[in-house]
Amino acid sequence: MASSNHKRGDKEAAVDKILDAALTLFSRRGFRATAIRDIAARAGVSTGNVYHHFGSKDRVFEHLVEHYWDKLRDPDLELNKLFASPRFPDDLEAIGRGVEQIVDQHLPYIKLIYVDVIEFQGKHIHDFYRTMHERFARAYGPALEQATREGRFGDIDPLMGVMVAVRWFFYYFTVEKAFGVPQHLGLETSAVSEQFVKILRYGVLARGEPAAAAQGPRA
Repeated sequence: MASSNHKRGDKEAAVDKILDAALTLFSRRGFRATAIRDIAARAGVSTGNVYHHFGSKDRVFEHLVEHYWDKLRDPDLELNKLFASPRFPDDLEAIGRGVEQIVDQHLPYIKLIYVDVIEFQGKHIHDFYRTMHERFARAYGPALEQATREGRFGDIDPLMGVMVAVRWFFYYFTVEKAFGVPQHLGLETSAVSEQFVKILRYGVLARGEPAAAAQGPRA
């Protein structure tokens, strides 16, 4: 039994080394510019060892993307704790902090998304984004339906508001941190987050101000 556990431990250690090396190289160089031998050299294993555990370079990449999705679905993730007890739009500030935490902790994985778009036309990320509405509806649907019945929301789909909020924060922090372009909106991060929350919570028009389209064309 001890020998079996030791072998399993060695295998897991080798797999972790390979994935860590591949994540670093794929996120820096891209997929096609990274060879199996590069991954093996960085991981300190043989190329045969990489093939033994994964079969192909494609499978290594797929495993990394799947691992990132698993991280995003983790119920212990701060953002998912918010989703489990939804209070939109009162939780917008917390959503922003939760998204920033994810981007800080998983920058190399986020870069893999762009590698996938450029080199695979989004092959590995398609299903995750296609089912985004379904996941948000499960988390927020009942609470938003109740708030709608209470007359809390205007003439909008509040579920769309939640998804837009999360994506805004993801895009913003990705450019700031993964693309290395701080203050690309001309403000400090705290000020940008504050403006995002105000726009999402209150809109851009003065209270009671009708939209231009509703006023009709001006002479």
